[in-house]
Amino acid sequence: MILASGSPQRRAILEQLGVAFTVVVPEVEELAAGPPEEVALENAYRKAMAVASGQLATGDAEALTLGVDTLVAVGAEIYGKPADREQAAATLTALGGRSHRVVSGVCVVREGRARTAAAVTTVSFRPLAEPAIDWYLDTGEWRGRAGGYAIQGKGAALVAAIDGDYLNVVGLPVATLLDILPSLVFPAIS
Repeated sequence: MILASGSPQRRAILEQLGVAFTVVVPEVEELAAGPPEEVALENAYRKAMAVASGQLATGDAEALTLGVDTLVAVGAEIYGKPADREQAAATLTALGGRSHRVVSGVCVVREGRARTAAAVTTVSFRPLAEPAIDWYLDTGEWRGRAGGYAIQGKGAALVAAIDGDYLNVVGLPVATLLDILPSLVFPAIS
C-alpha cells in the first residue's frame, strides 16, 4: 500500500496495525473552505489520485493508494493547521469551552477506481483561559495540526470528552478505513 501523506500519526497508526506501506507525499492544492465533509473528502481524493496516477504511469496499476484529510470544524467554519502562534491562539480560543467536529475524508484507490468515506468525531474542549492556552502553545505541539492541537499528546489536557473514533482525532479513522477496505488487516475478507 502507498500512503499519500506525510503525517507521522498516520504512519504510526498503520504500523500499529501491522500494515506494510510506503509513503509518497502528494503535492496537491487542497480546498480550505466549503462544507467540511465535502472538503475533507475532496482533499483525500485529490491526495490519493495524485499518487495513484503516478503509479499508473509507471505501470503499477495494482498499487493500493490511501489518501486521508482531517480537519476541525465548528458549524461550517473550518479550522485547519494554524500558520503561526497567533493563529493557533485564536483557534484554541474559538474551540475552548465548546464542542467541535473532527472530520476526516478517506480515499482508497486501486486500479484507478476510488472508494471514499467520511468519519466524524465530536470533541468537547474544557473552558480554556489564557494561561492554559499559553501553556499549550509553549509546547509547540500545535504546529502542523488541524485545529491547532494533538489529542494524543499534551493536547489531551484541553479535552473534556469525545464522542466517536479516537483514532479519527489522531488523524486516521481506522474503523472507517476498514469499512471500505477490510482486507487491509483481515486478508480473508475482500
